[in-house]
Amino acid sequence: MSAQGSPYASGPPSDRGSGARGAAGSLSRASDRFERWFLRVLTVVLVVGLPLAAAGAGLASYEASMRTVRAQAADRHQVTARLTSKVRGQDWAKRPARVRWTDADGTVRTGTALVPTGTPAGAAVRVWVTRAGTVTTAPVGPLNATTSGWLVGAMAGLGVAAVAYAVREGGLVLLNRRRYAQWEAEWDVVEPRWSGRFRR
Repeated sequence: MSAQGSPYASGPPSDRGSGARGAAGSLSRASDRFERWFLRVLTVVLVVGLPLAAAGAGLASYEASMRTVRAQAADRHQVTARLTSKVRGQDWAKRPARVRWTDADGTVRTGTALVPTGTPAGAAVRVWVTRAGTVTTAPVGPLNATTSGWLVGAMAGLGVAAVAYAVREGGLVLLNRRRYAQWEAEWDVVEPRWSGRFRR
């Protein structure tokens, strides 16, 4: 009697003609096939979703930042102002000081700007002001928008990768728990028969 037809042959019967398990081999279980399918889906999500998320978030951030750049460029301009008093101090830091300037329409305005210490009263300083005549900071430039876009895009890509990794690890943990439970149940059935052969 051949080994293939023997009731004592080790392992399950050959599954060469079956299309259910395919090239994975006769020992491939449903959980193994599910794991391969699960990992392939995650790989596709990662390969497709990561660049899409990074590009989408980066472009959205860039466009939002560029709107701020254009708005500030339209609202802010530099004027030459004069210090109304000396800026006292011995360090290299800038300190708030009162300045006065005249608008294009002849209106005299005053405000507070950051000026290097030691600058004497009456010195000319360049300050940024709004259309309303309020001292403000320099407008952000396109470089800020580009940097923001790249940073947000990179963070979005890392977020997708982190989520995909967490899903992969969580899925494999649950799958292995199910496998261990199945193996334990199968062993409870097989072990008495298997150990019985050695007790005879």
